[in-house]
Amino acid sequence: MVLLSVITVAWNNYDGVVKTWQSLANLALAEHIDFEWIVIDGGSQDGTAEFLAAHAGEYGLRFVSERDSGLYDAMNKGIAMANGRYAIFLNSGDIFHTEITEATRYLARQKNNEAMYIGDALLDFGGGHKIRRSAKRGWYIYHSLPASHQAIFFPVSGLKKYPYDLQYKVSSDYALAAKMYKAGYSFKRLPGLVSEFSMGGISTSNNYELCRDAKKVQRKILRIPGFLVEISYQLRLRTTNKAKALYNKA
Repeated sequence: MVLLSVITVAWNNYDGVVKTWQSLANLALAEHIDFEWIVIDGGSQDGTAEFLAAHAGEYGLRFVSERDSGLYDAMNKGIAMANGRYAIFLNSGDIFHTEITEATRYLARQKNNEAMYIGDALLDFGGGHKIRRSAKRGWYIYHSLPASHQAIFFPVSGLKKYPYDLQYKVSSDYALAAKMYKAGYSFKRLPGLVSEFSMGGISTSNNYELCRDAKKVQRKILRIPGFLVEISYQLRLRTTNKAKALYNKA
């Protein structure tokens, strides 16, 4: 059975797709680790589909290029196609760190298919300014994701039960992890750096909507008391504002 499904969502980001593809070489260095690369392209007109067609089968690549209803709808398409025990989401432009082999070898030794395995990620704010985000303890889910989305290995069996909920516009990744956690999927720590990604994405540019969306997750899924939700909201707002300031400064 394939150990890992790497799911990439792309739309008119040819350079990003190539960058992600190049980083798969880091993953391939882990001997005896079988993985597949699934790309969900939203019907790009920039040569992305042609690039993917030229590399079909390489790294187990399968792809579709068609219109979708946004990021999380595309991710759900990837989940439906996944054949691995675990899946990780690296969107176009996100890359595997060179330490990924340590994490995947550890993952291959695990027998628990009802856990989300989390590692560290490198956040790139531009201008050579990078910060390591270390994975936190599982209880951190009551405030936010305990690891960057690009550093979480989800059991595919769980993803197929609890796909991304499209009602959450920018926090569906948080909602998904919260649902799985409440359903009994624990968080387990992995060694090493998993991935690296730019902070110019959705979590930086839509920080107010992100914070509001997260409040809904905490109330509806995690069932957190209102006053604690408000404290978490203020802390999250402060954190995302700092991240946005760092990105704009770079």
